[in-house]
Amino acid sequence: MGKIGEEIPLLVAQTGPLNGQRWAIKKRTILGRESYCDIVIPERQVSRQHACIVPFQSQIFLEDLGSKNGTHCNGLSVTDKILLNDGDIIQIALVQSFIYLSSDATIPLDLHISETDQNDGKRLVLNKFSRRVWINNIEINPPLSLAQFRMLEILYNNQKQVTSRSELIEAIWSEKEALNISNQALDALIRRLRERLTEIDAEHEYIITVRGHGLRFDNPPNMV
Repeated sequence: MGKIGEEIPLLVAQTGPLNGQRWAIKKRTILGRESYCDIVIPERQVSRQHACIVPFQSQIFLEDLGSKNGTHCNGLSVTDKILLNDGDIIQIALVQSFIYLSSDATIPLDLHISETDQNDGKRLVLNKFSRRVWINNIEINPPLSLAQFRMLEILYNNQKQVTSRSELIEAIWSEKEALNISNQALDALIRRLRERLTEIDAEHEYIITVRGHGLRFDNPPNMV
């Protein structure tokens, strides 16, 4: 345990064989299949030493260690050492996911709500705390990128309402970044998000374009 008032970063396992376990990140932490790793993931797809998490000058970094099946953060492949931010989703070889929390004092109460517990009868279900998404009880894996998830969350929260393109840009990107975001960049993000949803459910169009106004989210009842 840390000192009173000390914020201790945490790694919390989600989907995968380690689901529900958590680790305080106080030193260099190696994730891999071998028993000598700090976090052992007992799956053949995981490399012996797969990835590591490294604290440095009050920041936490993630690095892939040349793994065969790759490491992802927020749906993007990790090729260089990257800085972790609160709420980032780490995926190891697509068999074990973790959420990184910058402080053990801010763990959301519903972090471990399962897809069945939170299924509200809709075809697509989203958990904003764990940044996990299910369609017809099938989880999107690897997870959506941060920008993709933000867009989906905005539309999901405004179901049956039209969200303007300017509202999306302002909500997805920071105020400074939004000034330089083009319609082409937004269109590319919309297209990629639609592709990720179609990978699981090609029979329904969730993101509807309302010409001249913006986008609307259509989320019918679950088919399963």
